[in-house]
Amino acid sequence: YTDAGETVAIHERKLDALEDIIEAANGKPVLVAYWFRHDLERITERLYKLKIPCSRLDTDSSIRKWNAGEIPVALIHPASAGHGLNLQGGGNTLVWFGLTWSLELYQQTVARLWRQGQQSETVVVQHIITKGTIDERIMKALSEKDTTQAALIDAVKADLDL
Repeated sequence: YTDAGETVAIHERKLDALEDIIEAANGKPVLVAYWFRHDLERITERLYKLKIPCSRLDTDSSIRKWNAGEIPVALIHPASAGHGLNLQGGGNTLVWFGLTWSLELYQQTVARLWRQGQQSETVVVQHIITKGTIDERIMKALSEKDTTQAALIDAVKADLDL
């Protein structure tokens, strides 16, 4: 960010990686999670240039279209993915373009695809992480939070003799 609050693009490597992932999906739908508004704008602009149809999943109509297989690339913000959204009908690939520090938001976003009703036996979750950036620290923090949370749950279960 500049002092005036504008964003400055440093590179396009993450966009290049996203493009490669979408191409490798070979026509199968891809759900892309972003965190910053400027990332949404950059992703949308790149996909528009490539003539790859995409849509934000932010209305009942867009969610219906995703689940009907009508949206090749869907864009979702983890804070609005929240609890209760059923997105498993639209695909089984989730790409994290931008990460959240929140383990709950991370897990809930993944759970939008990996849930009852998912037609695929697997859900693929990919992370686009640029070496030497905050991305690495966020991914590490999420992993450590998950380990701590799992240890806490195991301790409670042991205490309750479950």
